[in-house]
Amino acid sequence: MALADLSDWMDDHSGDGFVWYVKRLSGNDTLANGAHQAGPYIARDFLFRMFPAIDRTDVKNPDTRFDLYIDSHADYREVRAVYYNNRFHENPDGGRNEARLTNFGGASSALLDPDSTGALTVFAFALDDAGAATGAHVWVCRHGTEEDIVEDRIGPVEPGRYVIWPPGATGGTLSLFTPPAQTSCWIAAADMPPAWLAKFPTGAEIVERAVELRPLPGLVPDQRLLKRRDCEFEIFRSVEEAIELPHITAGFANVEDFIARAQTILQRRKARSGRSLELHARAIFLEERLAEGTQFSHQPESESGKRPDFLFPSQTAYADSAFPADQLRMLAVKTTCRDRWRQILNEADRIPSKHLLTLQEGISESQFNEMSGAGVQLVIPAALTEKFPKSVQPHLQTLESFIGDVRLLRQG
Repeated sequence: MALADLSDWMDDHSGDGFVWYVKRLSGNDTLANGAHQAGPYIARDFLFRMFPAIDRTDVKNPDTRFDLYIDSHADYREVRAVYYNNRFHENPDGGRNEARLTNFGGASSALLDPDSTGALTVFAFALDDAGAATGAHVWVCRHGTEEDIVEDRIGPVEPGRYVIWPPGATGGTLSLFTPPAQTSCWIAAADMPPAWLAKFPTGAEIVERAVELRPLPGLVPDQRLLKRRDCEFEIFRSVEEAIELPHITAGFANVEDFIARAQTILQRRKARSGRSLELHARAIFLEERLAEGTQFSHQPESESGKRPDFLFPSQTAYADSAFPADQLRMLAVKTTCRDRWRQILNEADRIPSKHLLTLQEGISESQFNEMSGAGVQLVIPAALTEKFPKSVQPHLQTLESFIGDVRLLRQG
């Protein structure tokens, strides 16, 4: 299908008769890491809402079947929605207590294809009058341009999180919900700095507050990064609610005002998503006693018009042609990397091996081989490595390990 068809598809599968569940496929969803989970994970409460018949514990692993069309890949399956409730039966201490969609037919399905790992995916459930699902249409984004089209409609969707777009959300912006991270970092409006309520705080200010709330001095950098980012996301949403909810509840005089407000919210969310990980990385470098300017440079210019996220040991060392190239490092930061990793290849010409910090939850072996062949070294928070294929895991570098390596670089 052409890109215009994706826009038409979103229009055709939205409105009062549909609810969307949008996520990025992880290595546990597809067959990328060999976990054999049999299908994409769907939040249990959401699947209970769609299929009330499986919301029970008196029967082991209750299920139901429905028609599912993967319209992006012209595929049809009779899919099984199942609630794995072993915890309430033979294994109360450690049994499964999760919901999944199964019966896709293996790797021939775009939803289980290892190369779909990381893909932004829209599940559009058709609803009956009672609000239960009668079937579903799915779009698995095939490249970054399609992902941009979806996120232009609903806002950013990050790895490990999902977005629900409920019925009646024409325009899909102010009615969009992302479940909070539940880190106890929510700030009541009365406790916010007055300046935040007058003007939305910058990303750096919110990250700074997350660091204050979660100093976590006893944790390694990988753990600090993930916990703080969850905290920062919750702070961001609390400020967003404090500022925007009064406007939403007051209503709008016309559609143009609604759209303008919605676009402001969307753009702010995109800006936060694009810079958050980078700002957290900088904060951790400083905490790990890397001196900015001599041991790392943030947003330096490597060549005219090229600005990698980080250079090590410094922009000055990079600009010195006498400084050994093998003592230089570049770190790019991208929340997802499925297609976007190629964007870093022409940054920092003196450094052939590019390090890339990402939160993407897995890639396929073929994707990894392509990245490695292009000189890209993935830096992955340690807790996420299990979502990658076992053959790939030994070749991943943790953030803690990367920091240890750059400490040993000669300083300019």
